[in-house]
Amino acid sequence: MSATHEVFNQAPSRVDVNEYTSHAALVEAVSVYGGGWATDSLIEAGALVGRADFQRDAELANTITPKLQTHDRWGNRIDDIEFHPAYHRIIRDAIAHGAHTSCWSDPRDGAHVARAATFMQFAQIEPGHSCPVSMTHAVVPSLRADQRIADEWLPRVFSREYAHELGSGAKPSAIFGMAMTEKQGGSDVRANTTRAVEQADGTYLITGHKWFCSAPQSDAFLVLAQAPGGVTCFVVPRILPDGTRNVFNIQRLKDKLGNKSNASSEVEFDATVGRRLGDEGAGVRTIIEMVNQTRLDCVLGSAAGMRQSVAEAAWHVRHRSAFGATLIDQPAMTAVIADLQIEAEAAVWTGMRLAAAYDDDAAESAAFRRLATAVGKYWVCKRGPNHAYEALECLGGNGYCENGFPLSRRYREQPVMAVWEGSGNVIALDVLRAMVRDPLSVEAVDNEFERALGIYRDYDLHVEKTRKLIAQAAADPAAAPALARRLTESMAIALQGSILIRQAPEAVVDGFVASRITDPGHMYGVLDSTLDLAGIAARA
Repeated sequence: MSATHEVFNQAPSRVDVNEYTSHAALVEAVSVYGGGWATDSLIEAGALVGRADFQRDAELANTITPKLQTHDRWGNRIDDIEFHPAYHRIIRDAIAHGAHTSCWSDPRDGAHVARAATFMQFAQIEPGHSCPVSMTHAVVPSLRADQRIADEWLPRVFSREYAHELGSGAKPSAIFGMAMTEKQGGSDVRANTTRAVEQADGTYLITGHKWFCSAPQSDAFLVLAQAPGGVTCFVVPRILPDGTRNVFNIQRLKDKLGNKSNASSEVEFDATVGRRLGDEGAGVRTIIEMVNQTRLDCVLGSAAGMRQSVAEAAWHVRHRSAFGATLIDQPAMTAVIADLQIEAEAAVWTGMRLAAAYDDDAAESAAFRRLATAVGKYWVCKRGPNHAYEALECLGGNGYCENGFPLSRRYREQPVMAVWEGSGNVIALDVLRAMVRDPLSVEAVDNEFERALGIYRDYDLHVEKTRKLIAQAAADPAAAPALARRLTESMAIALQGSILIRQAPEAVVDGFVASRITDPGHMYGVLDSTLDLAGIAARA
């Protein structure tokens, strides 16, 4: 091929950047919320996920996607998932660094914060593996509903070893999935038709179909099924105590918009053995803490995605010139990057504040997280897709391409966090339910607002408006669902504002209040030019 031109004015790949030390907001939040003791580990993880080979593995895991192997060559049903080795390398590293259960296996002040920061770094580069990592983290409180089951499974769940093969007996480690959703019910799990019949030995035989079963390669699952006493939670292992395979017929893998490295499936249970976890009829109550923990991880995953998006966009515009100047130095682009950074920082600070609430079991903190997790999940996850799109556009045509550019992959990835563990209406209605069932949670969140009053007048006015919406919902519960989204959005902005006002740098807070409260724009990049846009963009 003839050399017809020289290639120049192209941004190099953003590799070999420490994704922890370069992430100012995350470093600050970890310190503020008590996770500073984990700094060395977090720096080590940041160096790992920033490496070129790790990022190449992320690309491979999403382009050479999982394949279902229903039978072996002799015709035996095996229901195995075949992954590219890159996927196994990534999840092995995440588990080795404690991204799954370190806060449970080594509890201390700031343990949930440190685990959240670790999880976010791995999710930033490769989000698909985060699904089984998150579920393995989230299953711990639910398993503790039965001490015998907890004693059996928790040592394996806490292990930092990883082995994909199911084997023929107990492995020293385990990852967990869940199977709740059915075709006819969706989020309405009480409409499930899967049935569980108790046997003489105390186990149950489960029969039915699950429309979504996450991470079917896992060692065990929490499954909801109808027992005589109502919807009940069960632990369903892939391998039975005698070393034989449990009936776990994977019907197909889902062909999804994004989240390609993660195997999501439909599964058929046919006299599948399960052990009851919690009381009959208490299935939702038993599994709800797992749901809450995964909702927190949806916030963390969306925030991690925002960090990847703005970091890649900022990298590109600092290395490319157009019309006689570097892109980042052109006012229109400076404003876009600054606006994207404000959104990312608000998400990161919110996620870490929520994680800190799980480190504190005092009554107010527990009440706060019950409501604030749902509020944060609704808002942060919904902000993710458009944020990814705007960052993608900063790269122009390159951003729209797949080969070596991660933002098109991120754009497809962000919607899954908004859908997973309750899409918009489900979460907004859960906010209303939490407010009714636990009035202390409303007081705890309002206390969070109160701590930031008196600094920004427009923030104070927004809190006043939010309080009126809360009072309106309480006064007329029958009409409250009609304003559930508006109320949740208003609470989310008040929550983010409070956290930022008290903890974030002044330039970021000024930008947030001006652009999210005082004069919200309809698009990114319409910030007031009197703000410190260059200073905000520098944090990206």
